[in-house]
Amino acid sequence: MQKAGVTTPCGWNTPLSLETPRVARAITRTKEEFRISDPRTNDRIRVPEVRLVGPAGEQVGVVRIEVALRLAQEADLDLVEVAPNSKPPVVKIMDYGKFKYEAAQKAKEARRNQANTVLKEVRFRLKIDNHDYETKRKRAEGFLKTGDKVKAMILFRGREQSRPEQGVRLLRKFAEDVAEFGTVESNPTIDGRNMVMVIAPHKNKSEVKTEQNAARAANKEAARSARTGAPASEPVTTDAAE
Repeated sequence: MQKAGVTTPCGWNTPLSLETPRVARAITRTKEEFRISDPRTNDRIRVPEVRLVGPAGEQVGVVRIEVALRLAQEADLDLVEVAPNSKPPVVKIMDYGKFKYEAAQKAKEARRNQANTVLKEVRFRLKIDNHDYETKRKRAEGFLKTGDKVKAMILFRGREQSRPEQGVRLLRKFAEDVAEFGTVESNPTIDGRNMVMVIAPHKNKSEVKTEQNAARAANKEAARSARTGAPASEPVTTDAAE
């Protein structure tokens, strides 16, 4: 009499005697993690024939599903449906667990490298001394270098509100002083008792991160070469965005 079996995480039918507590927990966890968007694998692929792609990407051709499943099992790999809407569906022999892990790592890396521009604020008084002005300017340059926008704001007090032209002159001077790192995105405008101007960086955060990662890689390569005595490879440089 045929023994009852259970379906393993990848879809293979396994005898019940192999269902240890660990396997049972893995099966339960896999069922919870399974989503409709996940591709069908192994025994879940229920079509009469498929177009098979081998583990190295070679085109095997159209075969019966039983043949494809047998080849995948013989290779100790999984059969994954990669193009369900094709006629017939396209399947590939692969390590599905490794595939999902690598896809999750790529998604994690993409989220980590995702950069959102932040609006940083720098505040001035209309009567600001040179030392305070230079401090504000250097701070703004730091923001622009890292790909953030700068909102320059002048705080008017008392009768200063009747002299907006002085605020315009100060903000224009500020824009000229940081022109190496950013350009005016929003001209000086009155906002209540304040005057504001927005400066956008020449390079966005994604470009800055790309350059930083390239610099770190070049430094690691140089350090490795210094330890081994081998010449370091020439780093690839890109022209600065105009």
